[in-house]
Amino acid sequence: MPGPLEGKVGLVAGATRGAGRGIAVELGVAGATVYVSGRSTRARRSEYDRPETVEDTADLVTAAGGQGIAVPTDHLEPSAVRALVDRIDDEQGRLDLLVNDIWGGEHLFAWDTPVWEHDLDKGLRLLRLAVETHAITSHHALPLLLRRPGGLVVEMTDGTAEYNRDTYRVSFFYDLAKSSVLRMAFALGHELGPRGATAVALTPGWLRSEIMLGQFGVGEVNWRDALERVPHFAISETPRYVGRAVAALAADPEVARWNGQSLSSGGLAPVYGFMDLDGSRPDAWRYLVEVQDAGKPADVTGYR
Repeated sequence: MPGPLEGKVGLVAGATRGAGRGIAVELGVAGATVYVSGRSTRARRSEYDRPETVEDTADLVTAAGGQGIAVPTDHLEPSAVRALVDRIDDEQGRLDLLVNDIWGGEHLFAWDTPVWEHDLDKGLRLLRLAVETHAITSHHALPLLLRRPGGLVVEMTDGTAEYNRDTYRVSFFYDLAKSSVLRMAFALGHELGPRGATAVALTPGWLRSEIMLGQFGVGEVNWRDALERVPHFAISETPRYVGRAVAALAADPEVARWNGQSLSSGGLAPVYGFMDLDGSRPDAWRYLVEVQDAGKPADVTGYR
């Protein structure tokens, strides 16, 4: 049976690991052709110096049932992004989905450090990686996406518009970066909506990314071992959960109803009927407000 995204072409910009990889794989499960880009390759690692690569992600997409195509790309380089989009045009003649998931800032922010004490060079590079890359990619990719009606742009961020409006997120630079991406989706919604396309902002919950699992000294198999030290980690979710959210949005013929809005994996799960890999349905942002930030003991009952 063909998948719901059979014949569709997507670009997941920033698909090396984490949410980007989870999204790319779930698009593959749905049968899409997925171009995956990033700076970490089998020949050369990014400044993260981690083992995950875009080639590995492409292989996972193909193994899942789609067609994964790795294109190493530095999204801070406009000429490289233009070449990436030109290749998609030459090979496919269409682009149905753009996921802007470029980040690369994990080592560039300091928690609870005011702007005047924060390393300025790191803060400014974080903003370039988190904001400028998205703008460059949209600039070059959207003309191709707009050739056909029904295109979708997903701006990946951390936090819903409501949560980030009322909550200081980590530091000045981190807060600014994640809020900027939310606003990008809002602005793109105004520009794309009248032209037959849709833009949304999407956030996972507490993501069990490769980096997060490594910080807690656990793996996906034994992630619950971290709960003794970090009890609220019980609400966490796999990258595939937000991947299923993107696949559901991309397959929805009425996706325009979400245009310009801020969405979350946990908020979309009951709407589209998907679950995480373990069969649960974590709603992290509601949990953070009602349990963690409220100072209550960790208890995910009713939240996953």
